[in-house]
Amino acid sequence: MPMYEHVFLARQDLSQAQVDALAEVATKIVEDNKGKVVKTETWGLRTLTYKIQKNRKAHFVMLDIEANGDTIAELERQTRMNEDIIRYMTVRVDEHEKGPSVMMRKSDRPERSERGGFGGGDRDRGAPRPDRGDRPDRAPRAEQEA
Repeated sequence: MPMYEHVFLARQDLSQAQVDALAEVATKIVEDNKGKVVKTETWGLRTLTYKIQKNRKAHFVMLDIEANGDTIAELERQTRMNEDIIRYMTVRVDEHEKGPSVMMRKSDRPERSERGGFGGGDRDRGAPRPDRGDRPDRAPRAEQEA
């Protein structure tokens, strides 16, 4: 049976219980149409890159589904009509990921300050910078113009 990942974004003003209810409704739609929801992950309330329907944040939920195309079409039809869901996307996959998805795993990257990025640099703040005209091989501006 074909495998899919279905991710939807719910409005920011919903409670977690309401978001869980939306996931249950989606699961019921799939199961009523002879499909199976293998895994449900709630990624939580996350900030969006840009506003969607006046929402700056959204609750993210992912469902791993084993179902045929008609079941997915019905799920998307029902999702499209639900005003609490602001975006959704269904992707066919060759196999489902074992264990937690990438969004649920703890980041393996070090924090910015440990990498010498914002706020954690080791550059001497009081030293003259060569790119600011403080180089000994350059004459001051007033002498250059003359």
